[in-house]
Amino acid sequence: MFSEKDFIASNYTISTTEGAFEWSAPSNIALVKYWGKIGNQLPANPSISFTLNNCKTITKLAFIAKDVQADFSFDLLFEGKPKEDFKPKIQKFFERIFEYCPYLKDFHFTIDTQNTFPHSSGIASSASGMAALAMNVMSLERLLNPEMAEDYFYQKASLLARLGSGSACRSVKGQVVVWGEHKEIEGSSNLFGVGFSGMHDNFKNYQDTILLVDKGEKQVSSTVGHDLMHDHPFAERRFEQAHENLSKMKFILETGNIEEFIKVVESEALTLHAMMMTSMPYFILMKPNTLEIINKIWKFRNDTQIPVCFTLDAGANVHVLYPEKNKTEVLQLINNQLVEYCQNGQYICDEIGFGAQFLS
Repeated sequence: MFSEKDFIASNYTISTTEGAFEWSAPSNIALVKYWGKIGNQLPANPSISFTLNNCKTITKLAFIAKDVQADFSFDLLFEGKPKEDFKPKIQKFFERIFEYCPYLKDFHFTIDTQNTFPHSSGIASSASGMAALAMNVMSLERLLNPEMAEDYFYQKASLLARLGSGSACRSVKGQVVVWGEHKEIEGSSNLFGVGFSGMHDNFKNYQDTILLVDKGEKQVSSTVGHDLMHDHPFAERRFEQAHENLSKMKFILETGNIEEFIKVVESEALTLHAMMMTSMPYFILMKPNTLEIINKIWKFRNDTQIPVCFTLDAGANVHVLYPEKNKTEVLQLINNQLVEYCQNGQYICDEIGFGAQFLS
């Protein structure tokens, strides 16, 4: 296990003048939610997530050495066109990771990024975006230090991604990732995400169809939402509950108990929204159509005994989770009963994936 100090790059040589890398990284959906931060982008409680497959960011990082080490120097393109309003977030990311990657000021970068899912569709792209950028940065570091160990490469990539967006650290690996120290998860850390092993066949190829209820900008940013946990009257009990639910989820994923999986996943989703509704200031992030969908899913599950369930991020969209063998029936449910509650009738079919992929 590496300590935080081990991730500060020191054993490297600027031996290359220019080049480019390209990586894709997926979004992820938390089953046990992380909500609340401590310190420098560290989680107040552990979380566990499914890594997705189709909803991903593809980022190319081109670099050229500079004569003088000055400030961070980069151009940013989104879908091939300059995107100035994205630059402050990348600037902040570079500032946060500079301690670990001092070579960043030796190069000028051109970052060209795109999403496979519609921009501003209400799916958090910060996790996939920061993970893809972190993978490219680590590819450059490995070029400067060819002796780098594989475990170090992925753990540091996850650490860097976390500094851009907390949940991004769970988008480096697949299929299931734990972030945050937990007594029952070997190697778990607040610094980076770790892959969960021993998953039962019942959860292989698990499906996630994302119903786009509201594609608008978030009512409250994740940063503001996390900060509201500092003085929240129910914060400490919530953090305890997350540890308890992660213990349950570990056992569930190992034994294949889908009935218990549904209970924990739906409870976690509603708890996340309950924390927002009971904060000060308070927010209701669900929309009327979110509730309509949830009630339809509950009725369908009760009537058919098909193990379909929902989870939510900090927004109105609904992630519909179900085994691959029930795909036909659930998609019929979505097309016959749920699509009318989606903005412009839009939804995205996804499934468990394997994390970041090197493209070129």
